[in-house]
Amino acid sequence: MRAFAQLFLSLDETNKTNEKVRILKEYFLSVPDTDKMHMLALFTGRKPKRPINASLVRTWAIEMAYIPAWLFEESYHVVGDLGETIALLLPKNNVSNSKTLTEWIAEINAIGNKTEEERKDWLTASWDMMDAQEKFVFNKILTGGFRVGVSQNLVIKALADISNLEAATLTHRLMGKWQPETYSFEQLIAEQGALDDISRPYPFFLAYPIQETSEKQKSPVELQASLGDAAEWQAEWKWDGIRAQMIKRQGQIFIWSRGEELATEKFPELHPFLNALPDGTVLDGEILTFKSGQPLPFSILQTRIGRKNLSKKILEESPVAVIAYDCLEFEGEDIRSKTQIARRAILEQLQLTTPFPEVFRLSPIINFTSWDELSEMRTQSRRMIAEGIMLKRKSAPYQVGRRRGDWWKWKIDPLSVDAVMIYAQKGHGRRADLYTDYTFAVWDGDKLVPFAKAYSGLTDEEIRRVDNFVKRNTLEKFGPVRTVKPELVFEIGFEGINRSTRHKSGIALRFPRILRWRLDKPKEEADTIETLRGML
Repeated sequence: MRAFAQLFLSLDETNKTNEKVRILKEYFLSVPDTDKMHMLALFTGRKPKRPINASLVRTWAIEMAYIPAWLFEESYHVVGDLGETIALLLPKNNVSNSKTLTEWIAEINAIGNKTEEERKDWLTASWDMMDAQEKFVFNKILTGGFRVGVSQNLVIKALADISNLEAATLTHRLMGKWQPETYSFEQLIAEQGALDDISRPYPFFLAYPIQETSEKQKSPVELQASLGDAAEWQAEWKWDGIRAQMIKRQGQIFIWSRGEELATEKFPELHPFLNALPDGTVLDGEILTFKSGQPLPFSILQTRIGRKNLSKKILEESPVAVIAYDCLEFEGEDIRSKTQIARRAILEQLQLTTPFPEVFRLSPIINFTSWDELSEMRTQSRRMIAEGIMLKRKSAPYQVGRRRGDWWKWKIDPLSVDAVMIYAQKGHGRRADLYTDYTFAVWDGDKLVPFAKAYSGLTDEEIRRVDNFVKRNTLEKFGPVRTVKPELVFEIGFEGINRSTRHKSGIALRFPRILRWRLDKPKEEADTIETLRGML
């Protein structure tokens, strides 16, 4: 565990890419193979189940630290992270245990079957044999809050360097439902690895946003300059659903979300069309709710996401279908190296022969002859229940991860309103001592009605200025939340808007974020609830 805790600390102390890769390689070369696999599991989101709920961990930490509960809570609000708060408050130990990461994970997995008293004795004894850094990382794993400031791509790069395998090969081998207890490091880096897990999806190819290449690169003229001849590109709508890979191998079907969640049982409507596919087929596409042949807003799909039991009512109110836009495997052959056009032809043939065309749909190609024409079509995105347009180079293979050059997403400009900040709360991690999470309101007559929360969009300097304002203009305190003087106005952007009975305003927004601080606008000129209702 000491080596893993040091890895976490070292990665956190640098923002240099090459240095992070060096640190990762040193870790891989210095720990047992079993620790390598458990590290990879944690770094790719495969956390152990939480054997002790957070309230018990909190209670036992308070007892062990010999402090009152109110002081623990105040400390937590300052630190902003439960695992770090406990590590800071517990008695200091200069000891360090010799247990490996693998051994600690095994104990965490086993302790869930013990009595509450046994779990308490185990946890307090475990804390007693760790130094502060080990406690911090151990607590993060135990409470399910483990996050690390390094991308999976960097982990793969370090692994590729020491194994002499292609990064794309390793990325694929780390997809799917593997567990470190049953998948060995030797299997992972074997020169001739077999697709031993028939459910394993391929790494997703992600589009690069056009808007991030240049703030002004939205005009047809600039698209022509950066992307070249429009005839080299295939355009489709960018659908707002759940990105998924649908697999049929050896007579079995699997549905994987982009977040590597196996979601086969969550979409029973898709099973008949998947079972009808030829064996050895993998499709990439978007799962959306459909009624009367028309896609519905993402908010309808949200009503069934996360539900363990899908009632007849839910299935009737939010039936789903697939809009497929790529074929990655056909007749058991990996066809990702074929061109976009060739893969599209195979996909069209599969859809043409399906007995379930209402469920297995194709993403329609947008016919255009110039960037000006496509730019005009893009303005119709919301009417299509789409987020914008996808651009795919016709000659491009299906790649791994986010790559510039062959797939671009040209999203529509967000909807926006001007709103007044009325509440603020401190952030987490490095922002734990700054007010960075804000609640915004619009006018309803002479009252301000809250309608959205947002925490992204400001620069570091702007965050410091807002933080200073909050500390000088707090009116009330409710735990970690501060009611502030309603004075600051911000432009809030969002992708979609829907009615909601769960919110006081009667409205729910999709992806709200701060577009800019309206220093030029007094609070009286902020927008009204009628403005939002009109957007519905």
